[in-house]
Amino acid sequence: MKKRPKSKAKPAARRTKAKPAGRRNREAVVRDLMLRIRDIPDFPKPGILFKDITPLLGHPPSLAAIIEQMAAGIRKTGAELLVGIESRGFIFGAPLALALGLPFVPVRKPGKLPYRTVKVSYALEYGHDSLEMHEDAIAHGAKVCIVDDLLATDGTAGGTAQLVEQQGGEVVSFAFVIELGFLGGREKLVGPRNGADVLSLIRYD
Repeated sequence: MKKRPKSKAKPAARRTKAKPAGRRNREAVVRDLMLRIRDIPDFPKPGILFKDITPLLGHPPSLAAIIEQMAAGIRKTGAELLVGIESRGFIFGAPLALALGLPFVPVRKPGKLPYRTVKVSYALEYGHDSLEMHEDAIAHGAKVCIVDDLLATDGTAGGTAQLVEQQGGEVVSFAFVIELGFLGGREKLVGPRNGADVLSLIRYD
């Protein structure tokens, strides 16, 4: 009886270190979202490169992914209330509040709110502006997350944080769809608020 020749053992496949599923999924989501962001040069003023998110808003799966990813981050900060900044902060703040089961408070430009307000003025990357909030919108000691579409400099978000703090609230986090990291807004927000989280889904350095 003839013996079969022994087959040579195949070399073991080289293992690669797998990324955690959650991180891998988040990175894939972010890559897809970035493909739908449009660059608009010289808007709203010459020298500014505007990140246009309207293609994201026009694609329901992208909008759903943004809310899902941002809600997961905010949930970990212990926020009890969301504050949205006029106007694009409303687009994301209201559905995030709904997803998290938290109250939503709008911050608006002067003269837009019907009840008694508190006001703050602040510098922007391309000028100056003011914002108002109802004077009874924030309970003393409430833990607040401030939501907007974009972090450039700290102007709008920093001004909103001042409004929250004027009413005795504690800013525990800021949440943005896009962060322009090269402008240093993160450091300016966190500086006077040791321990506050700055969450951004998409970051440009």
